[in-house]
Amino acid sequence: MSAITLRLPDDKHQRLKNMAEQRGISINQLLNEAATALLTDFDAEVRFRIRARRGMGKTERGIELLQKAMGD
Repeated sequence: MSAITLRLPDDKHQRLKNMAEQRGISINQLLNEAATALLTDFDAEVRFRIRARRGMGKTERGIELLQKAMGD
């Protein structure tokens, strides 16, 4: 496991501390959960961009498949 130093304005630190207390977790756990959510979003975006690249130039085929799926 790694450790990092994060510099935050005092007001932001206090808000995070309050949020963590309300959730009954540590600031460390709160930031770990936030990092996990950000990485999940990033991974989804990367997968989407890879799939979009594979579909470049195949717009008509994609529309055909959508119409088939919709029963048209």
